[in-house]
Amino acid sequence: MSLKSRWIDLLYRSATSTKKVRTLLTPLGLLVFGSFLFLFVFLSIQTDHLLNWPKIELALPFFFIALVLVIPGAALTGWSVIHFLKVKGTPVPLNPPPVLVTSGPYAHTRNPMLTGVFMLMFGIGFWIGSLSLILLYSPLFILVNALELKFIEEPELVKRLGEDYIEYRSKTPMFVPALPF
Repeated sequence: MSLKSRWIDLLYRSATSTKKVRTLLTPLGLLVFGSFLFLFVFLSIQTDHLLNWPKIELALPFFFIALVLVIPGAALTGWSVIHFLKVKGTPVPLNPPPVLVTSGPYAHTRNPMLTGVFMLMFGIGFWIGSLSLILLYSPLFILVNALELKFIEEPELVKRLGEDYIEYRSKTPMFVPALPF
């Protein structure tokens, strides 16, 4: 069995285990994801220093860009979490909702929570003045998450939710809602 298959199976077994096991695993999942985010921000600051890149001063235009990204990013992330909690799930893949969530932001994109986190990362980059967070680490974070979703989480969702998820996936974009025109 490949590492990919083992990881998918681990997520599936966790997602379909008892409530007690899922509840115990939730803080672990949050810690891993939070550490991953922190690592990218920390590495960006170190990279800026190592490459001697200039720090973006928090002038009015950059402050405005930071706010335009951070506020809606936090709101979208929070709105997404609320829709998971409503059906007795969490944002942690080890303790997901027991049913397919297609309400609220999930009616427009399959991963609005991550879309919000991506916005937050870019916004933090402008807020702290980190060129490498804006130009290198946020795009890398998006790429890593997109690959993990495509090759690990989505196969687990197909395994657990079946045709409902396959149909939803075929109609709903991964991160960015389709424009109405």
